[in-house]
Amino acid sequence: MKNDPEFFPRLSKQHAPEYLWIGCADSRVPANQIINLPPGEVFVHRNIANVVVHTDLNCLSVLQYAIEILKVKHIIVCGHYGCGGIKAAMENRQHGLIDNWLRHITDVCRLHADKLEGLEEDKKYDLLCELNVMEQVRNVCSTTMVKNAWQAGAELSVHGWIYNIKNGILRDMDSCITSEKQLEEKYGNSV
Repeated sequence: MKNDPEFFPRLSKQHAPEYLWIGCADSRVPANQIINLPPGEVFVHRNIANVVVHTDLNCLSVLQYAIEILKVKHIIVCGHYGCGGIKAAMENRQHGLIDNWLRHITDVCRLHADKLEGLEEDKKYDLLCELNVMEQVRNVCSTTMVKNAWQAGAELSVHGWIYNIKNGILRDMDSCITSEKQLEEKYGNSV
């Protein structure tokens, strides 16, 4: 960089981010820019609709590396309004291979059918984006990597956020979980 000629040499010698961002692959939702941190400060995993599945070895490997090697202190699950994956999951039609991935979102619909029932389409869409974040926070907290880190006394917080691509507002969903006890208090013993 012109204003900081030591930027790249300095960047190449350090990799100790305190944050893991699990977000949507949508190109309008870039982690570093949203949270205003420079390169090297956020370890990022992205997929369609910011889903965390207990059989997704890619996501689980990212979690393990972030927790055990990088020693991140914060895991952020960030969804966004206007998510195409959420929208596709709401549609009653086939999309091809992606339907297998979207099945995780339709499960969120099923689990929260009482909250979604009777809502106007736009409100239902926004609420499903939010509910998906909360379910993925729960899924992150339920992984062996996170539970083992907490049992070992690691300082590790899991956060749920949602980003509004229409106005740039990032909202904390008031779902910070820092222990198995908090996880059980929030979600019950079914985790």
